[in-house]
Amino acid sequence: MADYTSVEANVTLGVDTHKDSHVAVALDGLGRHLGTLSVPTTTAGYRKLLGWARELGTIEQAGVEGTGSFGAGLTRFLKAEGIQVREVIRPKRRDQYRSGKSDPIDAEAAARAVLAGTATGEPKGADGTVEMIRSLRATRRSAVKARTQASNQLKGMLLTAPQELREELRSLSTAKLVCRTSRFRLSGSPDTVEAATKFALRSVARRYQHLQEEIKELDEHLNRLVKRENSSKLDPEHFKFMGSCAHEFAESIQRHCRHRSGPGVRTHARFWPGGQPPQVRG
Repeated sequence: MADYTSVEANVTLGVDTHKDSHVAVALDGLGRHLGTLSVPTTTAGYRKLLGWARELGTIEQAGVEGTGSFGAGLTRFLKAEGIQVREVIRPKRRDQYRSGKSDPIDAEAAARAVLAGTATGEPKGADGTVEMIRSLRATRRSAVKARTQASNQLKGMLLTAPQELREELRSLSTAKLVCRTSRFRLSGSPDTVEAATKFALRSVARRYQHLQEEIKELDEHLNRLVKRENSSKLDPEHFKFMGSCAHEFAESIQRHCRHRSGPGVRTHARFWPGGQPPQVRG
C-alpha cells in the first residue's frame, strides 16, 4: 500500500457523533482513506482528534453529523481552532441498508459528502445571544407544558372529588381555583377522602403557582435578550417598513370586505374591535 502521509496532504475530516464517543475518518484531497479514530466526547478527546488529524496533514474542513445535538461541543471546538465545519445530514435508513451501517462507514460518508460539495450547510452558532435565547425558550416551553398538565390535573381531580367540595369549586375559573385550593389548611395527616383530596388539590395548585413564577421569570430574561438582539440588528427604517405593510394589509382586508358585503355576508366592521380597523402609524 502506498504511503499517503509521506507528503503532507490536505485532510478532510468526517465525524459520526454520539453521546459518549465520536468516530472520525480522515480522507486526503483525492478521497483516499488516511485513518480512523474514536475519541470520547470530552475536551481531551477533542484535542486528541485534532492532534491526530494534524499529524496526517493540513486540515481543510470537517463534516460533522448532528452539529446541533451530539456534535455541538466538537463543532464549537473545531471552529475555535479556525477549522471550517460543515453540517452533514445523517444518512437515510435505506442508504444505510444498501451500504451497511457502522460508525466508521458513517464518518467516511460525512467526509465524502464534504469533498463532493453536497454538505454545504453552515452549523448554527452555539454561542452568543441567540444560543441564550434558545436555551431559555426550551426551558420555558417545558414549563408551559407542565403548567398545562397541572391545570388539567387540577380540573380532572374535581370530577371525582366529594360532592360538597366539588360543588364549592366547580364554578371557579382556573386562576381562582388555583388561588383557592393553594390556601387549603389541613391539620395533620389526611385521614379522610375529603382531606386527602384537599391535600392533593393544594399540592397541584402550588405546583401550578411555582411554574407560573418560573415562566414569568423566564419571560423577563427573554424579553431583555430579544430587545438587545433586535436593537443591534434592526434600524428604525425597518419598523417603518413593517408598519406600512401592516397598514396596507388592513386596507386590503377592508376593501375586500366592502366588495363582498351583501345578504348573509359579514361586513368589514365586524372584523375589528369597535367596528374600525386598527390605525397603524407609519
